[in-house]
Amino acid sequence: MAKTGEIAAFALGEKKTAMVNLPAQFVTSSTADMKGQKYSDLVDYAINSEKTNDLNNESMTDLIDLKEQFRKPGYANRNSAVTETHPIFGRDKLNYDNHDISVLRKDLDEAQKNGNNIHELAFSIRGDWLVQNNLYDPETRMIDQNKLKHAEQEVAKTLINKGFNLPLGEDENDIVWFGVIHQDTDHLNMHLWFAKKSRETRPEMLKQEGKYKGQPIGFIPLVVIEQAKRQFRKQLMSSQELRRHQEILKGVGGFKKEIIETAPENLLNDCHAKAIKQIYDALPQDMKGRWHVGNAHLTAGKGKMAKANQLTNQLLDDLFVKELKPEYEGFKSLAQDYDAINIEDQGVMHKGQRKWSENKEEELRKRLANQLYKHLAQIEDTSLNDIDQQMSELLSYVKQSNKGNNADKTKLIASPQGKKLAPKSPANNVKQNSNHIGDQMPVRGGSFNKISRLWRQDIRAETSAERQFLRNQKKVEQEKAQEEYESQISRGM
Repeated sequence: MAKTGEIAAFALGEKKTAMVNLPAQFVTSSTADMKGQKYSDLVDYAINSEKTNDLNNESMTDLIDLKEQFRKPGYANRNSAVTETHPIFGRDKLNYDNHDISVLRKDLDEAQKNGNNIHELAFSIRGDWLVQNNLYDPETRMIDQNKLKHAEQEVAKTLINKGFNLPLGEDENDIVWFGVIHQDTDHLNMHLWFAKKSRETRPEMLKQEGKYKGQPIGFIPLVVIEQAKRQFRKQLMSSQELRRHQEILKGVGGFKKEIIETAPENLLNDCHAKAIKQIYDALPQDMKGRWHVGNAHLTAGKGKMAKANQLTNQLLDDLFVKELKPEYEGFKSLAQDYDAINIEDQGVMHKGQRKWSENKEEELRKRLANQLYKHLAQIEDTSLNDIDQQMSELLSYVKQSNKGNNADKTKLIASPQGKKLAPKSPANNVKQNSNHIGDQMPVRGGSFNKISRLWRQDIRAETSAERQFLRNQKKVEQEKAQEEYESQISRGM
């Protein structure tokens, strides 16, 4: 990014750049001491409009390194980058006055004196995303600074409490942190600085070997940074954008649920009997009861399960182009729509990085494969004679059990073109085959009917558990929203 020479003149039309970039860096107290630098030099008092010098107006091509920030007194709240008289904010206030700055500087000096690192992270947000979420008006150049600050207050808790082996502070008063919004580059930049105040003595928080043995750990895992980015995005999204995301995710979940629920009567029928017997024959009998895809891809060519996995994947391909074609195409199309959203939010994909839609499809295929393996494990080894007759009996059983239950079944989810899919009875998709011969394939408890029945019971149990989880999540979110509202009221906000 580069300085614009203006305030809030953010670049627009950057659809392939990331919504939020969150570089993380830290400086040790020993490094700062050696160079005669003070943590407290990052902030200055709001005395007058001349408090910064021309050094703060030099051209930048990227976010300035934390070590360089110390060379620019008052870097955080320099006039050339901010619009507020008191732009610094922290845990309890959105605008620090000079008294607050005095306390902040003392706390920063204490943190440095006690040998602690100072950490800095910067959210770099492109103008398009700000406009899309009602945070920036390019005509008036006004931004919703309070909403941005509230979001960073929440993200600070995540980084401070989850970014290390233990919470960074031994209590909430053991942490000093502050933030500021800079508006003088082509992206809006939100900075966050934080440090532990008291001397670190906990072994889990100190380097145990190497050159820096005994010094506080400075590295924040990437997984925590990614979590912070997701949290930040979600908190700042407009209600319209949140609904758009939720509708697509709900649609993907709806198609997935229908595919899973209709899989038994579509897989365990006459036309797939030969393929299922081939899968059973390919399963390693010495692993019976432990048949599972695991971490491998279904198409992977190694391991004892490789042949069975590949045959199962082919069976699912056949299922998705025939009986479950509308559901599968709907699932895949909406998942790809969510890929486009991720690119808008996070930027172009890195080489080798898997798309969200690809991960979701693999999850679906693995789940169906593992369900099939689980129930094939019930087949006795005493006989593997013709399966066709059992499949025909199963078809009759499925049709009888479904009779009268599917008459009014209609999809509620719109297709990507905006058209609702026509009602479809899963039973109508099951192909009949009257040409069956041979003896039954023995199954524990009787027949393949039991496989279908148990499979359905598993699906109902999983669906019930998922619904209960969602209800609990909704309750937690409602309670959290009420707590936040009451907290705002108590602070007079």
